[in-house]
This record gives sequence, C-alpha cells and structure tokens, in this order.
Amino acid sequence: MTTFASGTDTLTRDALTVLQPGFTGTTAPDWLLRRLGEGLASVGLFGRNIASPEQLAALTAQLRAERDDVLVAIDEEGGDVTRLEVRCGSSFPGNHALGAVDDVELTRQVASELGRRLAACGVNLNWAPSADVNSNPANPVIGVRSFGADTALVARHTAAYVTGLQSAGVAACTKHFPGHGDTAVDSHHALPRIDAALDVLTDRELSPFRAAIAAGTRAMMSAHILVPALDPGHPATLSRPVLTDLLRGELGYTGLIVTDGMEMQAIAATYGIERGSVLAIAAGADAICVGGGLADDETVRRLRDALTAAVRSGELPEERLAEAAERVRELARWTATATPVTDAEGRTDVGLVAARRALQATGAADFTPLTEAPYVVALTPVANIAVGDETPWGVAAELARLLPGTQTGSFVGEDAGRDALEAAGDRRIVAVVRDEHRHPWMQRALDTLLTARPDTIVVEMGVPQAPPRGALHLATHGAARVCGRAAAEVIAGE
Repeated sequence: MTTFASGTDTLTRDALTVLQPGFTGTTAPDWLLRRLGEGLASVGLFGRNIASPEQLAALTAQLRAERDDVLVAIDEEGGDVTRLEVRCGSSFPGNHALGAVDDVELTRQVASELGRRLAACGVNLNWAPSADVNSNPANPVIGVRSFGADTALVARHTAAYVTGLQSAGVAACTKHFPGHGDTAVDSHHALPRIDAALDVLTDRELSPFRAAIAAGTRAMMSAHILVPALDPGHPATLSRPVLTDLLRGELGYTGLIVTDGMEMQAIAATYGIERGSVLAIAAGADAICVGGGLADDETVRRLRDALTAAVRSGELPEERLAEAAERVRELARWTATATPVTDAEGRTDVGLVAARRALQATGAADFTPLTEAPYVVALTPVANIAVGDETPWGVAAELARLLPGTQTGSFVGEDAGRDALEAAGDRRIVAVVRDEHRHPWMQRALDTLLTARPDTIVVEMGVPQAPPRGALHLATHGAARVCGRAAAEVIAGE
C-alpha cells in the first residue's frame, strides 16, 4: 500500500517523484524504502542488483510492499546490453541482429517475450529500445545497439519493438532522443556534438522517434548530445527547444520524458548533476535517471534539495515540477492497469531463432565443420560503459559445449596476433572480433593470424563493416550468448 511519511510536503514529494535512482545490493536498502514512503516513485535496476529471476521477483515485491505503484525500471535491451542475464549473456539478440533479419514480426515477438520475462520479475519500465540510426560507423557507444544505418529500417523495427514490449504490460522508453547515431564520442565520457543540418536530422534521426510515438511508446529518453541545428547552447537533455518545442510541440509527444544517466560525464563534468537536473526538468524532462554510478541516499537527497531550492528561488516553476511528477504518476497508473496480451504464437526460444536467422556466413560453401577442439582467439576491445565488462561474450563457451577441449585466450594490443599464434600452437584458430573496422590493432592482429594460418575462422560480433575474410567469416551482428551459440553451431556443423 502506498503511504507517505507525515510531514512530507507536496513540493518535496514532487521532487522525489521525478527521480529514478539506483542502489547497490540485491535487496532494497532501508534508505530506499524510506524514500519510497516519502514520495519516491521510481527505482532503476542494474546488473549489480540481479542474481536470478527469483531474487529479482523478491526484490520488486519488497519495493511494492512499501509502495504498490512504484515504477521499477531496467536497462534491458537484449543483445550486448543485458541486466537480466548480466552474468551469462542474453537469450535474445540485440537490435542490430534483428535489423539484419528485417522481419518486423520477429522483432515484435522478441520484444514481447523479453517483456514477458521482465513483467514476470516485477519490472514495468524498460529503458529500451534504442531508436538511434547508426549512421556513423565509428560510433563507439551505439553500434550493434542500433537496428542499422537505414532510417526506414530503424523506424519500422523501433515501432515493432515498442508494440511487442508494451503488449507484455512493460512500458517502453525509446532512446536516445533526438538521435545518438551520428556521433564519434561516447556521452558517458564527454559531450558529443552532431553538426548535421536540420533537414538531415528531420529525415534521418527523427523518423524512428516519430514511428515510436505513433506506436504509442509510453516513455522517451533524452540524449546527452549537442545538436547546434536544434539548440547551439545546450545538450538535448537540458534543451527546451529540443524537449518542449520539438518533442512535445512538433512531434506531439505526450508521454514521459526520462533523461539519460545524469552522472554521465557529458552532463556531470559540464553542469554537475544538481544543476543539470534542475535544467533538465525546466527544459521539459519529467524524470531524472541517476544511479548507474551514483547509487546512494546522498545522491537522492542532493537532487531532491536542488529541485526544491530551484522552485523556492523561482528558477524552476513549481507547476513545471508538478506537471513532471504527474506524468510519472500517469505512467505508474498505466503499468498498473495494462493488460498483457497473450501471444498464442509466442515462443520462449524466439531469441535463439532470431540469432540463427541473423547469422551471415561468407565462405560457407567450401567450409568443412570442425571435429576437433579449436583454440579461440578473442581480440577484445575495451567495452563501453553501457555494455559493461561483466557480461561474457564470444563463442568459446558454446564451442566448448559442442567440441569439448576447446581452449581460449583474450588478446589486445600490437602484439595480439603474435601472442595468439604462440598460444594456439597447432590447434585450428577461431578468431573472434568486435567492430574490427574501429580498431587498427585488431585489423593488424587478424592480418598476422591469416598470414600465418589462412584456415583461421573469423567471427565478427560487432557491426560487420570490415570486408569479410578468413576461411569462414561469420557475422553475428551482436555478442549476445545466443549469437555465440548460433556461430558455434555453424563452426561445429550442428
């Protein structure tokens, strides 16, 4: 039952209501339960909070025992960005694999099944899908999280994903408005800038968000990017021209606007999280996402106090904060009354089916499947923060299941190729890469391997931008566990 602590005034409750904080641990700490009693309406979950579906269900039940209408949010894109299966890899391929298949009904089924699993654990808001058009191949943070580089393809799959996810009673939060695809900078580290002309932005970046709105997305996440054609002075998260004039006005969006993580350096290093949160609400955002890095009661208190102080000083209109808080409550009401659609055609193995369909093989006609255990060379780039380094990836585990005795090693840097050859010995080499086109050292390592061992099998688990090479080249379009399984099945002839 929802109860509010005595003495919690309306302004303070509204300030708490617009926050979406995180916490550490697999049970809710006392401070979080206390804040829920004072008006906090949302909680964000990350991989650190999840040990199993059963534990997650117990955690969300604990939260709802304190506040029955709490929004429990998660960053579960499937594919490379998974929180439900952070320790083993996702049962679902990510957006790029779904875009490669280009079957919108399959995308809807994948999102529906993912939503069903989230709902079963008590999660009712998913910070997904990514509607970014990956127009810049050098993009270090979007990549396989995007359905692709074609605007129309991204638009139709974004709509299908929103429809599928919300059919399970889980609100979709389409991101990262107005589009993070044409960047070469990761906003976790600095403020990216997109210098595209207004007509390009309108035709390319905004089309998938229009499709998401038409599909009824219940939430939208802003991007920490500077787009001078829209607002030369403020990043989108803090921009009234972007959030209010464009998203609300021109595009007619009426749902919840959530910020990307405010502790990301694009905001924290330039404005600070307190000032940034005030500016975001003033610009038109309704909910402040924080907690990926800052996950304690002190952060909640700081942001609550910054918002109330801004209202009392006249910097932030009280009615704007009240409007934002009401949109949070409106979404909570939707999640409480949403009736999941039973999908008679739904399949629990739809993720593996999709991963198999997404696999693209070059050289398969002349390839003889392996019968002896190989050596898997993982050429491992630094993972971006959104993906994290907790989640295993590659094909070694799946190949070991099919070809017992498979060995593996991880290699990086200028000596990677030479070191890998030495480690592999006489074994057949399976080289696994991620975005070969973005990493010159990785390209040189493959050159070394293929020169010495032309029978090397290459598995590209990122965006397959580089020309295919190797005795067999497999493009999985993502590094989810099921993508690794699909590749291993081809290598072992399963």
